[in-house]
Amino acid sequence: MAFIRFMAVQEKHKTDVIIIGAGPVGLFSVFQLGLLNMKAHVVDILDRPGGQCAELYPEKPIYDIPACPVITGQELIDRLMEQIKPFAPTFHFGQMAEKLEKTTDGYSLTTGAGTTIAAKAAVIAAGGGSFVPKKPPLQGLEEYEGRSVFYAVRKMEQFKGKNILIAGGGDSALDWLINLQPVAKSIAILHRRDEFRGAPDSVNKMRALIAAGKAQMHIAQLSALKGADGRLQAVTVKDNDGAERDIPCDALLPFYGLTMKLGPVAEWGVALEKNLIPVGTATFETSLPGVFAIGDINTYPGKLKLILSGFHEAALMAHAAYGYVNPGKKPRFQYSTTSSDIHEKLGVAT
Repeated sequence: MAFIRFMAVQEKHKTDVIIIGAGPVGLFSVFQLGLLNMKAHVVDILDRPGGQCAELYPEKPIYDIPACPVITGQELIDRLMEQIKPFAPTFHFGQMAEKLEKTTDGYSLTTGAGTTIAAKAAVIAAGGGSFVPKKPPLQGLEEYEGRSVFYAVRKMEQFKGKNILIAGGGDSALDWLINLQPVAKSIAILHRRDEFRGAPDSVNKMRALIAAGKAQMHIAQLSALKGADGRLQAVTVKDNDGAERDIPCDALLPFYGLTMKLGPVAEWGVALEKNLIPVGTATFETSLPGVFAIGDINTYPGKLKLILSGFHEAALMAHAAYGYVNPGKKPRFQYSTTSSDIHEKLGVAT
């Protein structure tokens, strides 16, 4: 990803379209806008591209990307970054999109770092906003975070040879029990009851591992952490009868879900519906003219929160945004297989 242009903070910039969010849908927006000769600046609070794919499940397999029978979150981001390389987007990582203001010829975005970006149109592709993991209420938890307590798996190799305890009963807990079992020294799942919210196939695979003696299950709740200097030695759990016991482990992965925080977007004057942004399905424009919302952050009848749905939304958004960037003109639709302009940008011989 050497082509990424990291811009210094507290600078002023001007572009065609501002994209807020560098997840898969935000990155694909760069491509769709680029096909129509529009430049983009991308702002994201994370320090790298990828959004939830990079932050929460970079090594987790994804099965519903067209033409990819299976692909990890990080592989998907890497391919999207390669795809948008010819359009030279500018990235502003590690910056919160704080304020979006109307100007005489578009919008101005100000980040928490003092960077301002002027553009004719803006695209909110920030997933569901800022996601924060739900943390277990354990005394001294902060001491262990990032050292032996983790809320996401970014590198499976990090857990090789570890005694892992996974807490939770949803898809993330089950998926990582299944995926980490081959590399772990030992692995166990902790849940308050013997019923799980995950996909039936994942539940069956988890139970098969337990039946084969390759994993353990504990019906209990977290009570305390034991260790020193941020290094776990054991986790104290409380059984349903109130009895406490210790489970030896050196890595705890609490997967209790995420809390969504919409953040500054709620102050921009965009109409909201239950912390989501209503849009029309012809253009994916919000209640603010020239401001679009695509991906998980928007809502409309029949909405499916799928990456491939977000890709579709990005394509229609780009054609609608063209009218704001080029007033009075309509985009000339061309298939990518026949467009000489596209071939030139992509360096394809015709």
